[in-house]
Amino acid sequence: IYVHDTVYDRALNVIEQYLKENKDVHPIQDTSSIEYGRTFSGIWVPLILVACHVAIAMSHDSQTIVRTFGPDAHPILRGEFYRTVTSLMIHANALHLVGNVFGIALCGTAVCQIMGPGVGCFMILVTGIGGNFVNALLYQSGHVSVGSSTAVFGAVGILAGYQFLKRFRRTNRWTKAWLPLGAGVALLAFLGSGKHSDLTAHLFGFLVGIGAGALYGFAVKRPAGKLFQ
Repeated sequence: IYVHDTVYDRALNVIEQYLKENKDVHPIQDTSSIEYGRTFSGIWVPLILVACHVAIAMSHDSQTIVRTFGPDAHPILRGEFYRTVTSLMIHANALHLVGNVFGIALCGTAVCQIMGPGVGCFMILVTGIGGNFVNALLYQSGHVSVGSSTAVFGAVGILAGYQFLKRFRRTNRWTKAWLPLGAGVALLAFLGSGKHSDLTAHLFGFLVGIGAGALYGFAVKRPAGKLFQ
C-alpha cells in the first residue's frame, strides 16, 4: 500500500491494529491432517439398506425378523451382540427407510471424504453399534428400536467431533471450536427427536460419533491408502 510520507506512521499503526484484531479471520491452513478427497462411497450404504428392506418385505414374516434381529435390550445384554448390527438394517416402513437413506447418503459421504470409503463406513458402523449397545445398557429390557438412524447421527457426531478438533488446532480458541458441536446438537434436536424417534439411541450414536471423530482427528494425520480402504 503506497501512502504519502506525512501519514506513513499513522497508516502503519492502523494496519498493525487491523492485523492484531483480525488475526483469526484468515488462519493459516491446517496441514496437521489431510482429508481423503472426493468419493461417493456413502451412496453404497443406502443401496444396502434398500436391499435389506426389500428382502424383509418379501419374506412376509417381518415381525419374526424384528424379534430375531432387532435391538431388544435384554437379549443384547445376554450376549446376542449381533443385534446391535442387524437392527441397523431393519426399518419400520418405507418412509422411515427414505429418511435414513438420505441422511446416510449425505452425512456418510461427508465422513468418507474425510477418512476414505472403507474407514469412513467402518467408523459410521461402529457409532451405530455403540449407540445401540449403550441404549441397551440404559433400558436393560423391554425396549426395541429399529433403523439405521443411530448410525446416521453417529455420522453427524463424527463430523462434529472432527471439525471441533480441527478448528481448535487452527485457531487455538474454544469459542470458535465449539460451533461444529453446536450445529450437531441442533441437528439432533431438530431431526432426531420426533414423535416416533428413539431419542436416546440417536443421542448415544451422536456422542459415540463425537468421540470417534475427535479421536480420528487426533491420531490420524493422513487417510489410509486405497488398498487398506
